[in-house]
Amino acid sequence: MAKRPYDLRHTCLSIWLNVGIPPKQVAEWAGHSLDVLLRTYAKCMVDQDQAIRHRISAALRD
Repeated sequence: MAKRPYDLRHTCLSIWLNVGIPPKQVAEWAGHSLDVLLRTYAKCMVDQDQAIRHRISAALRD
């Protein structure tokens, strides 16, 4: 399990970002500014290219 309570928080925020919850919303829930969230967690957002392209294509079809 996590070594520190912060590890659980970091994992939670990383998961939220990776499942596509908008960073602005995650920052609000975490009590961070968007700037702080992105500086800290941008490196955690990985492998989202395909999902983002799919969302863009879907939006353009509508």
